[in-house]
Amino acid sequence: MRRVSELRTGPRSPWTDDESQVPPDSWGRTGSASQGRTGSANRALPWGFALVVVLLVVGRFALAPHLTAPALQTWATIFVAICVQALPFLVFGVALSAAITAFVPASFWTRALPRSPAAAVPVAGMAGAVLPGCECASVPVASGLMARGVTPAAALAFLLASPAINPIVLVATAVAFPGQPMMVLARFGASITVAVLVGWLWLRFGRADWLRIPSRPQGDGPKWVQFGEAMRHDLLHAGGFLIVGGLAAATLNVTVPREWLTAIAEVPWLAILVMALLAVLLSICSEADAFVAASMTAFSPTAKLAFLVVGPMVDLKLIALQAGTFGRAFAVRFVPVTFALAVLVSTVFGWLLL
Repeated sequence: MRRVSELRTGPRSPWTDDESQVPPDSWGRTGSASQGRTGSANRALPWGFALVVVLLVVGRFALAPHLTAPALQTWATIFVAICVQALPFLVFGVALSAAITAFVPASFWTRALPRSPAAAVPVAGMAGAVLPGCECASVPVASGLMARGVTPAAALAFLLASPAINPIVLVATAVAFPGQPMMVLARFGASITVAVLVGWLWLRFGRADWLRIPSRPQGDGPKWVQFGEAMRHDLLHAGGFLIVGGLAAATLNVTVPREWLTAIAEVPWLAILVMALLAVLLSICSEADAFVAASMTAFSPTAKLAFLVVGPMVDLKLIALQAGTFGRAFAVRFVPVTFALAVLVSTVFGWLLL
């Protein structure tokens, strides 16, 4: 008996088979404080779940009538359309910018562009004619050019010209305005003129502390690794500002009454200004804006031209992208100058050609 008692009260062997609870209650416990926290969490979990259920039920009956309102559905449709419409071109621009960063040496741009910055501005502006894309794509490409040593004035001329004079946009304009080739010519001429003038103005009056040139992640690994890092960096950065601009554009699109536009179209100079402002608010991709302009039959051809010239250069999502990429100090100076020149130049070209 004594020997059996010692066996039972001594250290327990892992192979001992007895009737004690398996596993013991003490397993997995670290102390009384941990037990208290665990118990509190276990007690709070059902109440939290019940609260979520109550909120869902209340929201179902309180918010459902408002969520199905026509204005909100229109807002959601416009917001999704803006983002879906712009996202492929934003990805294209980000990919092109990352390719420039990873695969194109900085010395290439010094050889491709004229040495004189004043001459480089129109050359960079005309280069926008060969790259299909919208305004969302032009921002990351322009920032990539600046990061590779291109003078900011030339990169900004490319930024403004590329979304307005590339082949896809010009073909879309010709389809939207059948039998009106002068509309295509006027859009091309006015857009490249504004891009070059803004570039020259920035070259003359721009200051380095107004423009934040984005840094690019520079790796020492393979070129494809650098390409992936640069693309991920730009896409995460620019995508958020695209959403912000899309939200603002959808909100203003819903709140502007259509009756106001019809009344304003009868005043020529006011119609031009309103169409220019409407281009900023609607934030339509440059590949599709010609069809929207053509549908506004109450407005004059010159007012429609102002819509086509201003839109690819100044709109809400583009302002958000520019402010996020180059800084607010840049946007508050660049946007008003570009808008004023776009309205003025489109009015002149409309008066001469249309």
